[in-house]
Amino acid sequence: MFTEDHRLGDIVVKFPQAGDIFKRYHIDFCCGGDQPLSEAIAEHSIDGSSLLKELNERYREAVRQGIEITDWSKASMEQLIHHIVNRHHAYLNKVFPPMSELTAKILRVHGENHGQVLSQVHRLFSQLRTDMEQHMIAEEQSVFLQIIDYEQIRTPGKLGAVIAAVEKLDQEHEATGDIVKMMRKVTDNYALPEDACATYAYVFEKLEELETDIFQHIHLENNILFNRLLNERLLPSE
Repeated sequence: MFTEDHRLGDIVVKFPQAGDIFKRYHIDFCCGGDQPLSEAIAEHSIDGSSLLKELNERYREAVRQGIEITDWSKASMEQLIHHIVNRHHAYLNKVFPPMSELTAKILRVHGENHGQVLSQVHRLFSQLRTDMEQHMIAEEQSVFLQIIDYEQIRTPGKLGAVIAAVEKLDQEHEATGDIVKMMRKVTDNYALPEDACATYAYVFEKLEELETDIFQHIHLENNILFNRLLNERLLPSE
């Protein structure tokens, strides 16, 4: 059973579907994974009893149905890295190019009536793509390789270098989260105007899908992968 004392990140580690619930309440469980649920409830003026009831009922139902829940906290760091790259990095590399074209397209077509919103969407998405592409390249070509090497042969020097690298990545995650939240804000939670065409609706649908994937992506890195490394720093030396 989950309580208000549980940290957001720990809840989603144990029950990934909780991320969908938190997202509906605009609770940041990826960059804000260290926050206790009680603080998030107070911050967003949420009915805590209703949220906890839904959370625990959904969890019990998943257990009752025997839904397989992958606990990435029990996987090796290398296994988790491969999952992040093959699932989340691959997804972003696939969707970024067409979405860049489509955000520009709806700005051209609907800019006269909705330019204030769509120009911000286009700018924010372009920044998100640039930042995340550079971020993923750094992870795949350097930091993730350092982590895998450290996991194979652990030394204090390697751990110190890896932690310095992931702390920089964590700061970049904060910036990414801010961009994603701002896109939701400027679009009024991706509300469609009456004259929205099919492409307009498709872009907003895909941006929400992108938001969900990025939150889960950052959650896996911040609350599991990076957190494991930070915890190892606290272990006594052998």
